[in-house]
Amino acid sequence: MRIAPATIPFAAVLLATIATGAAAQTGYPVIPEPMIFDMMRPLGAAKGEMEVNALATTSSPFRPREAEWAPEVEYAFADGKAIEVELPFNGARLEALKLGLQAAFGASSDGRSAHGVQYLGIYDRDTGRYTNSLLYMAGHRFSPRWSMMNMAGLDDIALRRRTGRNALLLNHATFYDVQPGTVAGVEVNVAGGRAKMVRVAPQLHQRLAHRVNVQASAGVEKEHHRRVRPALGLRLVREL
Repeated sequence: MRIAPATIPFAAVLLATIATGAAAQTGYPVIPEPMIFDMMRPLGAAKGEMEVNALATTSSPFRPREAEWAPEVEYAFADGKAIEVELPFNGARLEALKLGLQAAFGASSDGRSAHGVQYLGIYDRDTGRYTNSLLYMAGHRFSPRWSMMNMAGLDDIALRRRTGRNALLLNHATFYDVQPGTVAGVEVNVAGGRAKMVRVAPQLHQRLAHRVNVQASAGVEKEHHRRVRPALGLRLVREL
């Protein structure tokens, strides 16, 4: 696999941050993870936490072969620091290999706010091309019921400006804790560059057992040169 030269500096910066950053603090706010653009364990996760999950998305619920889905494993290898390995599929075809790193920077506002950084590297098996993104994350809990998570950064990072490169990535999610084990929310994804996509995904997170959670969404998305279409999603989560 050939790694783009731009990948090395950004990955090195994040790895240095992970190696030298302060350990996770106690008192991090409990904020749900966005369903579509998820995190690698919550900010402030304790060392040893592990999760396996699978997300499936489609615009045609009656054509399951066209669904995109991705199993992944997330592991907190140190307090506040996590790694993720994901395998994106399109139907039965493995499209890409994906690696993620995440680091929490700390909590503030009496434990109601937290922030961190996330790096994603994706190798496309069809084109042999490697892309990477870097995002800043900031979450806040307003009350026992209301919370939000914001993620902002760049996709397809390059040291030299090229068409479609260094594209803006934005993700906002607002959550409402309906009752213990049940969370309602809405997530908004915006991607620039070659993708040029906007997605709005109302969602429901339901805990089925102590370590099992299911998430479902039904919304709409608009891609460049395409009409608005439905966007359906389902994620099954198992904490280990």
